[in-house]
Amino acid sequence: MSERCTCQGLALAQSSCRDIWLIRFLKFGGQPLRIRLPRRRIPLSASATLILLASVIAGTSVFAQVKVGSANAKKKHRVTRVVVDTVRSEPMRQTIPVLGRFVARQTGPVAARVAGAIGEFRVAVGDRVNEGDLLAVLIKDRLVWQHNLQKAEVSHFAAQVSTKKREVKLLIQELDRLKSLRKSPAFSQARLDDKVQQVSVAESAMAEADARVLMANADLRLAAISLHNAEIRAPYAGIISKKHTEVGAYVGVGAPVVTIIDDQSMEIEADIPALRTAGLSSSTIVSAVLENKTRIKAAVRAIIPEENPRTRTQAVRFIPEFGNVNSTVASNESVTLLIPAGLAKTVVTVHKDALLTKKGKRVVFLAQNGKALIRHVLLGEATGTRFSVTNGLEPDDLVVIRGNERLRPGTPISYRKPPDQARTDQGASTGRVGPSYKSGEGQ
Repeated sequence: MSERCTCQGLALAQSSCRDIWLIRFLKFGGQPLRIRLPRRRIPLSASATLILLASVIAGTSVFAQVKVGSANAKKKHRVTRVVVDTVRSEPMRQTIPVLGRFVARQTGPVAARVAGAIGEFRVAVGDRVNEGDLLAVLIKDRLVWQHNLQKAEVSHFAAQVSTKKREVKLLIQELDRLKSLRKSPAFSQARLDDKVQQVSVAESAMAEADARVLMANADLRLAAISLHNAEIRAPYAGIISKKHTEVGAYVGVGAPVVTIIDDQSMEIEADIPALRTAGLSSSTIVSAVLENKTRIKAAVRAIIPEENPRTRTQAVRFIPEFGNVNSTVASNESVTLLIPAGLAKTVVTVHKDALLTKKGKRVVFLAQNGKALIRHVLLGEATGTRFSVTNGLEPDDLVVIRGNERLRPGTPISYRKPPDQARTDQGASTGRVGPSYKSGEGQ
């Protein structure tokens, strides 16, 4: 009666007469080992059978250890190629978007300065005008004749002044004659006293005539101003945005005629949270994004010291700096301002691709002495494609940003240094011919 036994993957058929028929196969470490033995019956004792089995197993173990050792040695010398980036120390200023709007520094209705009917318009909506250009003309016939009347009154009062002067001169002459008769028996003191008073009255009348001339000249000047203001002119350059009246309509003093927008002196106004105004000061430069996604710069011109109690905001005016940007903006057009959230500070930053999560903690792999060393880090705020690091890294450290997913602590690596670092090394070492990969060295 036969028995079947198995030992370490060895299948051995043994009969009751202690004969070995065939050793079919041997597997160890995935490597098949075939042993052929004679099919003829070989009478062996129990001790001989055990010795033969032990020899086969020992040889197989040696063969498997040689194969595994060779594989481990080959894996040990394998170098992983990675990409690294430099840990930087840079100023960081976090910004918040605030919606603002373009406002014209000069805009509003142009009013009539005198009352009258509109005689003609010289402009239309959308026309660009310069300072002093004629916009509209009132019907000014009445104003012309008023001006002529005032000129005549000035001449009339000037003639009265001349008459009063001659009257005073005549009275003074009569007074001198009476004074020459003091020693004559025909002298009368009463007549002399009356003549002195008549001279005083004549001089007062002459002064009154002089005042009338001044009044007439003032009225003449007012009439000339009214006649000049019958022509409504542009107080500043801009574009006509609206007409408030039409030819033939009567306008009073101060009535709006047209509205002008000075599109060449635009500013940006934004309602900034009061807590964020601490990071702003006069001439602070911020970034602004237009509706067409164009980026420009804007400088703070003034912070209005008045807070809105409902929104807790303050109005801030910015002067846009378009530079070479060829963009036309309109009044009340929206613009997004990137306002600093606080004062700028210097922080250590690392590239976001260098960060890994292991066991719930943030780690990076450092490239040091040709090996990958794991390092735990504490992160701060994000800034673009980088994160600020509060603990764990120092400036100029090299961290792995590509190929770090398959790394293990102590893995040999090869890498190229970042471009800025490579340029620095190239300037310091003149013997370098070209880039190449070497185990454990940053090229």
